[in-house]
Amino acid sequence: MTVLIWVVSALVIAAAGYLYYTDLGPQLAEQDREPGAVAVEVAPVEQRDLEDVRRLDGALEAASRYDLAPKVTGQLRRLDVRIGDTVAPGDVIARLDGEEAEQEVAEAEAALEVARAQLAESRSALEAAERDLRRTQELRERQIASAAELEAVEAQVAAEQSRVQLAEAQIAQRQAALSAAQIRESFTVIRADWEEEEGERVVGERYKDPGATVSAGEPIVSLLDVSELRAEAFVTEREYARLEPGQQAMLRVDAFPGATFHAEVARLAPLFSATTRQARVELTVPNPDGMLRPGMFARISVGVGRLEDALTVPREAMVRRDGQPSVFRLEPADEEGAAPRVRLVAVEPGLRVGDRLAVRTLNDEDDLQGAYVVVLGQHLLGDGTRVELVGEQPDEVAAP
Repeated sequence: MTVLIWVVSALVIAAAGYLYYTDLGPQLAEQDREPGAVAVEVAPVEQRDLEDVRRLDGALEAASRYDLAPKVTGQLRRLDVRIGDTVAPGDVIARLDGEEAEQEVAEAEAALEVARAQLAESRSALEAAERDLRRTQELRERQIASAAELEAVEAQVAAEQSRVQLAEAQIAQRQAALSAAQIRESFTVIRADWEEEEGERVVGERYKDPGATVSAGEPIVSLLDVSELRAEAFVTEREYARLEPGQQAMLRVDAFPGATFHAEVARLAPLFSATTRQARVELTVPNPDGMLRPGMFARISVGVGRLEDALTVPREAMVRRDGQPSVFRLEPADEEGAAPRVRLVAVEPGLRVGDRLAVRTLNDEDDLQGAYVVVLGQHLLGDGTRVELVGEQPDEVAAP
């Protein structure tokens, strides 16, 4: 029995030994060997001109919009323009029913004629009173007329002078009433009444049709100045800090794919919305050909900065070690047949445009010009780690 136990024990120990050397042994041996090179991909450091462009979305609006409305209430008899028509200063746009206004003018003219007749009558009466005064004065000098008679004639002359003054005032009043009636009559003809130097405008909307009754101040058409448009966009605080009046911009619209239009930052709103935390930006958009129209959705690109001949690396090359932005620069192999190493280089990141990032080394001895940096596999690297290049690589950095 004891011999059987010893035999079984020997078999167990032999089996354990076999498993050790067949399974665990190679793993332990692998741990004892020096670690191999880390597979990485690299990309060149390039010198480029970078332009910082901010993308904004907005809408186009007319630089000047004018809602034309009558100054008096009346029935719209004619409307001579339609949407899209061009209107010049002084053009007749609409007419209201003018019969009532014409009647008021006729009544004012008649009242003025009556006042003029009254003035002529009063002047004749004054002349007669003055003749009586002269005769009475002569008779008084010859002691024929009494003093009471002279005073009565003088009083009559003064009364007639007052009547003449009243008639003259009534004429002035009637002339003013006639002028007011004529102005009201002119209001029945609605014209484009802006200054000639402002140029032509386009009918944007037509609110009324002939036959409708419109009140004073109620718009009938809207007129737009489309020779220059205004693009409106909203930006966050971060974008706001990079914008200022005078910056040039490019604009695109879906109506004309591939076409670009010039614009310029005109003004920035001095406040941010309490709800959206955004501020409005306005850009002027010249539109001499009239291709652009108010209401179009616009994609705006504003250049806010430019770097010339800057050292740039792919955005994927940037890592952070101990809180310091850095890149892994590929070093040449230190001996024939050996894998190349990488060197950790501390950098200061700058302008980022697309997938490229401008950088500046913090140590003058770390030169990145013409170098290659790791863009894939950095998480396994340390300063001086040997690497194996994978993927499509230029001949000058291919692994030996």
